[in-house]
Amino acid sequence: MIQTPYYLIDKQKLLQNMEKIAQVREESGAKALLALKCFATWSVFDFMRGYMDGTTSSSLYEVRLGREKFGGETHAYSVAYADHEIEEVITCADKIIFNSIGQLERFADQAAGITRGLRLNPQVSSSSFDLADPARPFSRLGEWDVTRIESVMDRISGFMIHNNCENADFDLFDRMLSEVENRFGALLSRVEWVSLGGGIHFTGEGYPIDRFCKRLKEFSGRFGVQVYLEPGEAAVTKSTTLEVTVLDTLFNGKNLAIVDSSIEAHMLDLLIYRESARMEVNEGPHSYMVCGKSCLAGDIFGEFRFPQELKVGDRISIADAAGYTMVKKNWFNGVKMPAIAIRELDGSVRIVREFTYADYEQSLS
Repeated sequence: MIQTPYYLIDKQKLLQNMEKIAQVREESGAKALLALKCFATWSVFDFMRGYMDGTTSSSLYEVRLGREKFGGETHAYSVAYADHEIEEVITCADKIIFNSIGQLERFADQAAGITRGLRLNPQVSSSSFDLADPARPFSRLGEWDVTRIESVMDRISGFMIHNNCENADFDLFDRMLSEVENRFGALLSRVEWVSLGGGIHFTGEGYPIDRFCKRLKEFSGRFGVQVYLEPGEAAVTKSTTLEVTVLDTLFNGKNLAIVDSSIEAHMLDLLIYRESARMEVNEGPHSYMVCGKSCLAGDIFGEFRFPQELKVGDRISIADAAGYTMVKKNWFNGVKMPAIAIRELDGSVRIVREFTYADYEQSLS
């Protein structure tokens, strides 16, 4: 039995997402790029690359990882590139997307040998969190002034728009895309490609994929562009669990179970957005608040129901633990970092990475 904690990637569940992505590519003509900011566990890239066209990045290290470990098309984007890194970014990328006109003008000549694009900010988004809203007041994410963008059209061949965030509502996606069309249509018709970014939960249960594909195809045909999607969560949703073990139980007005993991160290996004973790099975007569082992008072995965009373040594599987977890894990409190394991299609499980004290020590100085 593998020692906890560890992330367990289930290829059979990952395959379900990959097949939906392949369906969208086939029916809409859109290309799909894995968003490495969400999921960059390269041990399954050989499995995923058969269903996707490449990767998109947010930094030099991500674009390099995409080039070296995934292959296919490699799109480079960053909120800002430094002078000392731009040459290596260009070496690794097929397309470079600049966040601002200032960055485009600064590096356009150096990037003349590859395809160049610009991020648009349509000033509308689906985000319910100010922290993650690219359309928030005074946003630094992309350009919105049509007149200013018009002045640099001779330097770019495409746009990136990223204004969906965990958006499972097709009608909302459709309305926001219509706003983009109405506002930027004259510019869209002058480029060759448009990335609609990530955050569109089209692999989720019940999502109207047929309507989605039709809308993408209409958009592509209207402006004569190659459409790109950048699925992150959509690529890995429900594919992975965080396996943990109960270390202690106590009662302090509620039944508490402390596990050998930490929400701050191993599922940080839940803490940032004040959301509860999920269990694949959350039913039964026994209710427990599942807590992490760090010293942070609010290190709590959530409250869940179990069929039996929990006891020391029991295993718990925390669901949907792929997106924004392994890319954000950290050494807070020196809590042991989860290993990474893969369940193959034949059901066998193998560990692909373990972390030790040496990794903790060498992350510091």
